[in-house]
Amino acid sequence: MTLNKKRAMRTGVLLLMFFLMSCAKPVLKMESIATTENPTEQINLLDKEFVKARNNQLDVLVPKMFGKAEKSFADARQGRERGDPIAVILENVSLARAQLGSAEGQAEVVHTALAEVIQARKLAREAGATIFDSYAEAEKSFLELTRGIENNNLGWATNNQARVTKTFDQLEVRAIKEQTIGEVRTLIQQAEKEGARDNAPQMYALAEDKLKQADEFISEHRYQKEEMHKKAEAALFQAGRLLQMTRLSKEIKPKKPEEIALWMENILHQAATKLSVLDMRNQPNQVQVDNLLASIKAVHDDRLFMVEKAMTNKAELDAVKKKNTALIDTMRTQYQTEISSLKNQIATLEGKTREDQIARERLAVEINASEQRLAHEKQLADERLAAERRFNEQYNVVQTFFAPEEAEVYKQGSQLVIRLKTMQFPVGKAIIMPNNYAILSKVQRSIRVFAVPEVVIEGHTDSTGSDELNADLSKQRAEAVNAYLVANQTLPPERIVAVGYGSKRPLESNETPEGRAANRRIDVIVTPAAR
Repeated sequence: MTLNKKRAMRTGVLLLMFFLMSCAKPVLKMESIATTENPTEQINLLDKEFVKARNNQLDVLVPKMFGKAEKSFADARQGRERGDPIAVILENVSLARAQLGSAEGQAEVVHTALAEVIQARKLAREAGATIFDSYAEAEKSFLELTRGIENNNLGWATNNQARVTKTFDQLEVRAIKEQTIGEVRTLIQQAEKEGARDNAPQMYALAEDKLKQADEFISEHRYQKEEMHKKAEAALFQAGRLLQMTRLSKEIKPKKPEEIALWMENILHQAATKLSVLDMRNQPNQVQVDNLLASIKAVHDDRLFMVEKAMTNKAELDAVKKKNTALIDTMRTQYQTEISSLKNQIATLEGKTREDQIARERLAVEINASEQRLAHEKQLADERLAAERRFNEQYNVVQTFFAPEEAEVYKQGSQLVIRLKTMQFPVGKAIIMPNNYAILSKVQRSIRVFAVPEVVIEGHTDSTGSDELNADLSKQRAEAVNAYLVANQTLPPERIVAVGYGSKRPLESNETPEGRAANRRIDVIVTPAAR
């Protein structure tokens, strides 16, 4: 198929979509929710749907309808807090879900019509372009396109797509050069000031070469984005390595050979002590290194074994089911009364005609059905109570893992929330620093208490900076925690999702340093797997 034919087909599809959109407004498909449902559980389920919707960018692809869905969701949450009637709360949940469904349908149209600019925007954000003041204007133009489609102005949106796409393309290149390559240059300059040319000449030449390769490639191969990112990341890694090698070389340079040997020996000995392995400082250096590597492998293999064991053997968490005597006795009394009444009716029919016999048989069937229903409802009650008891036991276990100043652990319906107070990131960055490993290790232990739950990592910021930058930074930080947990085999990747809320869900006022500090946080939401 020729390029012109492809363009003609696409134009035809867009015109058809425009015709369909202009002929009818989206119809909300509301599904009523029974008033016997738990409002908190329904709100928690809807919250998960909003997490998925945000990750699918519905808030920017269909901003008007998504905003309506958010308002209905907020009405449901506020109604629960005020103690509104259950029917009112559930109606708002149903309305929000219907509006979210409508937004998903409209987003498919936007994806088709604005495919080029959506991809350009994605790449610009991944490159870090949200730090630039000019990004806000690009985002504003993008939202004008998506709102144009929502307002049935498809032709205008598609005609202006190329202009906004070009803006995002330029921002992407600028972000790669000024942010990634700029940081490379800053690190190399710092290394030069600290004597890199004299103290680490080989590493200096390597870092300079990687910087040159990245800079030239970005300028000459504008559209080879994947290779461009690889070269930029390689240059950044070598620049950081150069700075550390320069400092290490300067530290070693004035030392005597024996001091260097003792220093190296001490590093190996500290690692051996942490691993609780035999002191082998009386052995050759390579033997000590081999011993450490073997010990690390053993620890790694043991951890893999423990993870597999925890994932497959949940017997310890499945405590023997205990009966709730009061509830079961009430149900038993109710059904036994019904059965007794039916038996009395049978007794009165003894010795009568064939019609009476048929009636007796029918009543016998009803008795059997009542007995089965009693057994089934008793089983459901047992399972529900056992699940609640198990969740409370798991909650109590997780609480023991954290000191009050480390994290706040609380229940939210059938979910467990771990609000990390000591999880800190460098300013404006999403890098997990070594001082966070201890608290993340406790998070891992907490998640494993629940075997294979579903986990949502929420990133939150204070209100400093633009909304767009805050949303992007909070998402990156949540994804960094997500990546850490997956890399450490805490859960399969499909069981964890990361979402960033920026400054939209503050805990305290952003007017004070203490309030802003409280609002910069990571929340871990754990939903036990259904039994």
